[in-house]
Amino acid sequence: MIDLLDRFDTFRSSNLIQLDTLVSVNDLQRCGLHPTFGVVPLSQLLASWVVHDLNHLGQVVKTMAKQYADAIGPWRSFLPIVDAP
Repeated sequence: MIDLLDRFDTFRSSNLIQLDTLVSVNDLQRCGLHPTFGVVPLSQLLASWVVHDLNHLGQVVKTMAKQYADAIGPWRSFLPIVDAP
């Protein structure tokens, strides 16, 4: 698991550096055409990438929490993440 996180960190850092060289603040209002949503600004696309990544982090956290389901004993009722779908 640590190897995967290290690889993710390496690729993520590299991608952010590349993105920083390709996009400036002035580009954020530039628009593109999405096949479903129509005209959308770059700022929304980038924000959706952030939320997409946060969604994956949420999935990881839920999976990690479930491993403690039995270990937390009676506190389980106060920790709904353990039973989150």
